[in-house]
Amino acid sequence: MYLTLVFVSLLNAKLILIIINLIHKPKEGVFIRKVDHKIGKEYQYWCIRNVIKRWPIWLSHKFPLPFLDNICLKLFGVKTKFSNSLFTGWIDTEFIDFGEEVVSGQGSIIQSSVIVGNLLIIRTTIIEDNVKIGAHSVVMPGTTIRKNAILAASSMTTIGQELEEGWIYLGVPAKKFKQNVFHEDGLEEIIEKQMHDIDQIRKTYEKLYTKRYDKHV
Repeated sequence: MYLTLVFVSLLNAKLILIIINLIHKPKEGVFIRKVDHKIGKEYQYWCIRNVIKRWPIWLSHKFPLPFLDNICLKLFGVKTKFSNSLFTGWIDTEFIDFGEEVVSGQGSIIQSSVIVGNLLIIRTTIIEDNVKIGAHSVVMPGTTIRKNAILAASSMTTIGQELEEGWIYLGVPAKKFKQNVFHEDGLEEIIEKQMHDIDQIRKTYEKLYTKRYDKHV
């Protein structure tokens, strides 16, 4: 019964969206945020699209397995794969392109649109293969995250920022922290060799952890 409710909601929303998009096709850009048919048309239709999608997205998010969220995103036009785990965060439903094996942490936000003052900014967000997005982090519109990159927890990109392949980024705004070795072959053996010296592991962790803080603040 639950799955039937989700799919009926998705299909109804998709049919309405097709009609809305025939009237006014979504596009990227910077637009005036104003309820006016002449100068605020993009903002008005953006609001309409979000309202239409809200109910089926909410239903899909409540399902405990990630495949239903991916179906929902695919149906609304997001490029994604079933190997991605995206259901613990929030994801905009247009102008987003995911690769494979992408994981979004709990409470993370991946945006293709944002309101800044009296402006609505819509840009395509690209997240390539094997990217990990930490809990409570924010990916702003227009961000490109290259393969094997990590955005650390509670970090935020800037609009249009590019995160290089194979690097870990952290902070607000996100900056390079260190190279990502977690995807490399043989990592299990390296960790296993180091496990005998717990004190050294603790010291290494504390040394790295304190680098995240600005001494002048």
